[in-house]
Amino acid sequence: MIRIGYARVSTQDQNPDLQLDALKKASCEEIFQEKFSGKSSARPELENCLRMLRKGDVLVVWR
Repeated sequence: MIRIGYARVSTQDQNPDLQLDALKKASCEEIFQEKFSGKSSARPELENCLRMLRKGDVLVVWR
C-alpha cells in the first residue's frame, strides 16, 4: 500500500506549494500535479495518477 497525492491549480498565477507541502506531510510517495483551468476537462496528470493506483493504495487530495 502506498499513498499517492494529486495537486491542481487553475491558473499559472496560482501556487501549488500549500497543496504539495500537505501531500508531503501526508507521506505521499508519489505526487502528481498540474495547472489546468476548471473549464478544461483534460487532466493528463490525474489520469496518470489514477492509472498508478492499485488495490489498497490511498489517493490523497488536499481540500
